[in-house]
This record gives sequence, structure tokens and C-alpha cells, in this order.
Amino acid sequence: MLETSARLLRLLSLLQTPRDWTGTELAERLEVDARTVRRDIEKLRALGYPVDATPGVGGYRLGAGAKLPPLLLDDDEAVAVAIGLRTAAGGTVAGIEDSSLRALSKLEQVLPSRLRHRVSLLHSVTVTVPAATTPVDPDVLTAVAGAIRDNHRLRFDYRTHDGTATLRTVEPHRLAHTGRHWYLIAWDTDRADWRTYRADRLTPRIPTGPRFTPREAPDLDLGGYLTRGVTTSPYRYQATITLAVPAAAAADRIAPTVGVIEPLDPETCLLRTGADDLTELAVYIASFDFPFRVNEPPELITHLRTLATRFAEATAP
Repeated sequence: MLETSARLLRLLSLLQTPRDWTGTELAERLEVDARTVRRDIEKLRALGYPVDATPGVGGYRLGAGAKLPPLLLDDDEAVAVAIGLRTAAGGTVAGIEDSSLRALSKLEQVLPSRLRHRVSLLHSVTVTVPAATTPVDPDVLTAVAGAIRDNHRLRFDYRTHDGTATLRTVEPHRLAHTGRHWYLIAWDTDRADWRTYRADRLTPRIPTGPRFTPREAPDLDLGGYLTRGVTTSPYRYQATITLAVPAAAAADRIAPTVGVIEPLDPETCLLRTGADDLTELAVYIASFDFPFRVNEPPELITHLRTLATRFAEATAP
């Protein structure tokens, strides 16, 4: 049997997992009787940890208190938090750069040397490029994440890419980050369909709405679903382009946030992408280092021919 202090740390670690534990389960994990578990629970409460007892079976879970108690992290979790704080300090979420640095300095101060070495190694071989996008208000992410956690409907004012403002009511499902933007995947109750929203364009209305029963996800591969949604459907012009290279070679050149690549055969693939401006799209595909053929839209094909004529005239003797 573990000593009392070690047992309390083990109990705290179990309670920090997002689930309810019965007294019997905790007793089995700690190799003690139920009475000892109850005493240890009271000791944690006396130390400031808000351990809630659920009715019925008599389960326990760590709740939210008036102050933040110490957290227990295993090695991998500590490294992940340290790397995440370094990323946050780079400005992907507006207004938390300073607090991220302060939290990172506290964490690194108590990291064992073996973990500090892992974090430093990853940091030393990583180049951070400032985000070329609009940062997100952390209060927005917090409000959306809370609605997802509690299964509460969410109302928010949304600004589309053309500046139009609308009021949306949704059943929020997941937050996702592509490396450039934060997105909310949600069921739009007014449109009776799944939608994807840019988090930096929405302003939640508080309080949130009534609880809802979560729906089945629109796709088992939410990453692929998001990629398809943000690379084509939000844009005025949706293009399909045949590339004369294998899909793997195209993927090395084209980021997944730009377009979806589908293999056609071992030597060619199809790119689905989109843009609001034809010239912007034309310049981008002209930068490819491999042959391609534009299939649609007709407006892009016409625009490329116009540009080709203009360039030919500009270089004529």
C-alpha cells in the first residue's frame, strides 16, 4: 500500500481525469478500503481541492472551486503544456502572449532536467513564423468551448467574408485550428445543416441557450471535413485543377488549408480549391512547379487566357 502522501497524489491524479469515480473503483486503484478513500477525499478538500460527490452510486469528480489548486501533470503532459505555451506566446490568440510567457517561466522553473531538455531541444530546432492572420480573442474561444462542453446552444453575431453581419444559432460541436485560423464546427439550427465558422469573425451572445442532445458528427474525419469546408465552399469561385504529378508530390507543394488533393492515378491528381478573386487564384496556380490544367470554373479559364495574352504582349519584341 502507498504511503499517505503518495496515495493522495495518486488519488488526485485519478480525479483529474474527466470522469466520475466510484468509491469502490478508487479503493481498488489505490489498494485500500472505502473508508480510507473517504478520509483521503476529505484531506484533499482540506487542501483546497473541490472534490464533488455525485448522488446515486456515490461517485467522485474534481470540480471547480473558488481558486485554482495545483495540478498534477505526467511527463508527456508537462512537455505538451510547455510547447503549447511557447506557441501561444507567439500571438495566435490575441491578448495572452504575456500571460503565456509568465506561465511558461513558472512551468520551466519546476520541470525536471530531463523534461526541460526535451522542451529546449524542440524549441532549438523550431523556427516560429509570426502568424499572418487575424488573432482570436481568448474570451471567444473560452465561451465557445464552454458551450461545447456543456452541450448548450450558442447564439452569436457572425461577419461573413464580404462583411455581411448575421445572427446565428447553433449546436456547437468542435473547435478546430488549421495553423492559420480557429474554426467552429456546428449544427446551424436555422439552416438545418452543418456549418463551419471562422472564430475571429464571431461574437458570442451571453447567456448561452438551452441544452441539446449532441448529434452524430458530420464526418468521422473531422479534419478532412474542415479542410474541404474552408478550402472551397466559403469562396465565390470554386476551382478544380488537374495536376500532372502524383498526389504525394502535390501535397508537398500545396498546404491542406489551401486545397484538397485527390489522386486520379499514379501520375496525376485533382486539386479542389477556391478564392474570392480570380487574379489571386491565377497567380497562385501559376506558381506551381509542375504542369496543370484548369477544369473549372469557366470564369477562371477565361481570366487565365486574358492574362496569358497580356503577358505575351508585354514580352513581345
